[in-house]
Amino acid sequence: MRKRDEPVRLTRIYTGGGDAGETSLGDGSRVPKLDARIAAYGAVDELNSALGLVLAAQCPDAIRPVLERVQNELFDLGADLSVPLEREGRLRVTQGQVEALESECDLFNDELPELKSFVLPGGSESASRLQFARAICRRAEREALSAAQEHELNPAALVYLNRLSDLLFILARTANAVAGQSEPLWRPGSSQ
Repeated sequence: MRKRDEPVRLTRIYTGGGDAGETSLGDGSRVPKLDARIAAYGAVDELNSALGLVLAAQCPDAIRPVLERVQNELFDLGADLSVPLEREGRLRVTQGQVEALESECDLFNDELPELKSFVLPGGSESASRLQFARAICRRAEREALSAAQEHELNPAALVYLNRLSDLLFILARTANAVAGQSEPLWRPGSSQ
Protein backbone atom coordinates (compact mmCIF):
# COMPACT_ATOMS: atom_id res chain seq x y z
CA MET A 1 0.00 0.00 0.00
CA ARG A 2 1.34 3.43 -1.00
CA LYS A 3 1.79 5.97 1.79
CA ARG A 4 -0.02 9.31 1.41
CA ASP A 5 3.12 11.34 0.59
CA GLU A 6 4.86 8.60 -1.42
CA PRO A 7 5.13 9.29 -5.18
CA VAL A 8 2.77 7.40 -7.46
CA ARG A 9 4.48 4.70 -9.54
CA LEU A 10 3.55 4.55 -13.20
CA THR A 11 4.64 1.47 -15.11
CA ARG A 12 2.90 2.26 -18.40
CA ILE A 13 2.15 5.70 -19.82
CA TYR A 14 -0.28 4.74 -22.57
CA THR A 15 -3.21 2.41 -22.01
CA GLY A 16 -5.40 2.88 -25.08
CA GLY A 17 -8.38 3.17 -22.73
CA GLY A 18 -9.21 6.66 -23.94
CA ASP A 19 -9.15 5.93 -27.64
CA ALA A 20 -12.97 5.89 -27.80
CA GLY A 21 -13.31 9.36 -26.24
CA GLU A 22 -13.71 8.30 -22.62
CA THR A 23 -11.38 8.51 -19.65
CA SER A 24 -11.37 7.41 -16.03
CA LEU A 25 -11.96 9.65 -13.06
CA GLY A 26 -9.85 9.18 -9.95
CA ASP A 27 -12.30 6.64 -8.56
CA GLY A 28 -12.15 4.50 -11.72
CA SER A 29 -15.54 5.52 -13.11
CA ARG A 30 -15.59 6.23 -16.87
CA VAL A 31 -16.76 9.55 -18.29
CA PRO A 32 -16.57 11.25 -21.71
CA LYS A 33 -13.39 13.29 -22.21
CA LEU A 34 -15.72 16.25 -22.77
CA ASP A 35 -17.00 16.03 -19.16
CA ALA A 36 -16.67 19.42 -17.45
CA ARG A 37 -14.49 17.91 -14.70
CA ILE A 38 -11.97 16.77 -17.32
CA ALA A 39 -11.86 20.32 -18.74
CA ALA A 40 -11.35 21.70 -15.22
CA TYR A 41 -8.45 19.50 -14.21
CA GLY A 42 -7.02 19.81 -17.72
CA ALA A 43 -6.85 23.59 -17.25
CA VAL A 44 -5.26 23.04 -13.83
CA ASP A 45 -2.65 20.83 -15.53
CA GLU A 46 -2.01 23.58 -18.09
CA LEU A 47 -1.57 26.07 -15.24
CA ASN A 48 0.90 23.75 -13.55
CA SER A 49 2.88 23.55 -16.81
CA ALA A 50 2.93 27.35 -17.05
CA LEU A 51 4.34 27.52 -13.52
CA GLY A 52 7.04 25.07 -14.62
CA LEU A 53 7.98 27.61 -17.31
CA VAL A 54 8.21 30.32 -14.65
CA LEU A 55 10.51 28.13 -12.56
CA ALA A 56 12.66 27.26 -15.59
CA ALA A 57 13.32 30.95 -16.30
CA GLN A 58 15.00 33.54 -14.10
CA CYS A 59 12.56 33.04 -11.23
CA PRO A 60 13.38 35.23 -8.21
CA ASP A 61 14.64 33.19 -5.24
CA ALA A 62 11.95 34.55 -2.91
CA ILE A 63 9.20 33.26 -5.22
CA ARG A 64 10.67 29.86 -6.12
CA PRO A 65 9.68 27.87 -2.98
CA VAL A 66 6.14 29.25 -3.12
CA LEU A 67 5.70 28.16 -6.74
CA GLU A 68 7.25 24.76 -6.09
CA ARG A 69 4.74 24.17 -3.29
CA VAL A 70 1.87 25.46 -5.43
CA GLN A 71 2.83 23.07 -8.24
CA ASN A 72 2.41 20.14 -5.87
CA GLU A 73 -0.85 21.57 -4.52
CA LEU A 74 -2.16 21.90 -8.08
CA PHE A 75 -1.61 18.18 -8.54
CA ASP A 76 -3.58 17.68 -5.31
CA LEU A 77 -6.29 19.97 -6.71
CA GLY A 78 -6.43 17.97 -9.94
CA ALA A 79 -6.82 14.80 -7.89
CA ASP A 80 -9.58 16.49 -5.90
CA LEU A 81 -11.46 17.50 -9.07
CA SER A 82 -11.07 14.02 -10.56
CA VAL A 83 -12.73 12.13 -7.70
CA PRO A 84 -16.48 12.59 -7.09
CA LEU A 85 -17.04 14.47 -3.83
CA GLU A 86 -19.16 11.68 -2.36
CA ARG A 87 -16.05 9.46 -2.25
CA GLU A 88 -14.89 9.99 1.33
CA GLY A 89 -11.33 9.71 2.52
CA ARG A 90 -9.84 11.06 -0.72
CA LEU A 91 -7.28 13.82 -1.17
CA ARG A 92 -9.02 17.20 -0.96
CA VAL A 93 -7.89 20.82 -1.05
CA THR A 94 -8.25 22.34 2.42
CA GLN A 95 -9.11 25.72 3.86
CA GLY A 96 -5.59 25.74 5.34
CA GLN A 97 -4.12 25.72 1.82
CA VAL A 98 -6.35 28.67 0.89
CA GLU A 99 -5.24 30.53 4.03
CA ALA A 100 -1.58 29.91 3.15
CA LEU A 101 -2.17 31.58 -0.22
CA GLU A 102 -3.84 34.52 1.52
CA SER A 103 -0.88 34.89 3.91
CA GLU A 104 1.52 34.91 0.97
CA CYS A 105 -0.63 37.48 -0.84
CA ASP A 106 -0.35 39.74 2.21
CA LEU A 107 3.36 39.08 2.72
CA PHE A 108 4.42 39.85 -0.86
CA ASN A 109 1.92 42.66 -1.42
CA ASP A 110 3.11 44.54 1.68
CA GLU A 111 6.50 45.03 -0.03
CA LEU A 112 5.03 46.52 -3.22
CA PRO A 113 4.09 50.10 -4.05
CA GLU A 114 0.40 50.96 -4.04
CA LEU A 115 -1.37 50.34 -7.33
CA LYS A 116 -2.48 53.49 -9.10
CA SER A 117 -3.49 51.92 -12.41
CA PHE A 118 -4.18 48.53 -13.94
CA VAL A 119 -0.98 46.63 -14.69
CA LEU A 120 -0.48 45.23 -18.16
CA PRO A 121 1.15 41.80 -18.47
CA GLY A 122 4.84 42.37 -19.10
CA GLY A 123 8.04 43.74 -17.68
CA SER A 124 10.58 41.08 -16.81
CA GLU A 125 10.45 37.59 -18.30
CA SER A 126 9.43 36.07 -14.95
CA ALA A 127 6.69 38.66 -14.45
CA SER A 128 5.37 38.04 -17.96
CA ARG A 129 5.32 34.29 -17.40
CA LEU A 130 3.56 34.75 -14.06
CA GLN A 131 0.92 36.96 -15.70
CA PHE A 132 0.42 34.27 -18.35
CA ALA A 133 0.00 31.67 -15.58
CA ARG A 134 -2.47 34.02 -13.83
CA ALA A 135 -4.61 34.17 -16.99
CA ILE A 136 -4.58 30.36 -17.22
CA CYS A 137 -5.52 30.19 -13.53
CA ARG A 138 -8.56 32.39 -14.18
CA ARG A 139 -9.62 30.03 -16.98
CA ALA A 140 -9.08 27.00 -14.73
CA GLU A 141 -11.31 28.68 -12.17
CA ARG A 142 -14.03 29.26 -14.80
CA GLU A 143 -13.76 25.64 -15.95
CA ALA A 144 -14.04 24.43 -12.35
CA LEU A 145 -17.06 26.69 -11.75
CA SER A 146 -18.65 25.28 -14.90
CA ALA A 147 -18.00 21.74 -13.64
CA ALA A 148 -19.54 22.70 -10.29
CA GLN A 149 -22.77 23.53 -12.13
CA GLU A 150 -23.01 19.87 -13.17
CA HIS A 151 -21.24 18.00 -10.36
CA GLU A 152 -20.74 18.52 -6.67
CA LEU A 153 -17.16 19.73 -6.14
CA ASN A 154 -15.09 20.63 -3.11
CA PRO A 155 -15.82 24.36 -2.52
CA ALA A 156 -12.27 24.88 -1.19
CA ALA A 157 -10.88 23.85 -4.59
CA LEU A 158 -12.79 26.68 -6.26
CA VAL A 159 -11.68 29.22 -3.67
CA TYR A 160 -8.08 27.97 -3.98
CA LEU A 161 -8.03 28.81 -7.70
CA ASN A 162 -9.50 32.26 -7.09
CA ARG A 163 -6.94 33.06 -4.41
CA LEU A 164 -4.09 31.59 -6.45
CA SER A 165 -4.82 33.96 -9.34
CA ASP A 166 -4.52 36.87 -6.88
CA LEU A 167 -1.19 35.51 -5.63
CA LEU A 168 0.15 35.06 -9.17
CA PHE A 169 -0.69 38.70 -9.95
CA ILE A 170 1.14 39.83 -6.81
CA LEU A 171 4.12 37.56 -7.57
CA ALA A 172 4.32 39.02 -11.09
CA ARG A 173 4.55 42.49 -9.56
CA THR A 174 7.15 41.16 -7.13
CA ALA A 175 9.19 39.68 -9.99
CA ASN A 176 9.25 43.07 -11.70
CA ALA A 177 10.29 44.77 -8.46
CA VAL A 178 13.12 42.27 -7.88
CA ALA A 179 14.32 42.77 -11.47
CA GLY A 180 14.15 46.56 -11.09
CA GLN A 181 11.72 46.58 -14.00
CA SER A 182 8.99 49.19 -14.25
CA GLU A 183 5.49 47.78 -14.41
CA PRO A 184 3.72 48.42 -17.69
CA LEU A 185 0.61 50.38 -16.74
CA TRP A 186 -2.64 50.69 -18.66
CA ARG A 187 -3.10 54.15 -20.14
CA PRO A 188 -6.74 54.29 -21.26
CA GLY A 189 -7.17 55.56 -24.80
CA SER A 190 -3.42 56.09 -25.30
CA SER A 191 -3.47 54.66 -28.83
CA GLN A 192 -6.23 56.93 -30.11
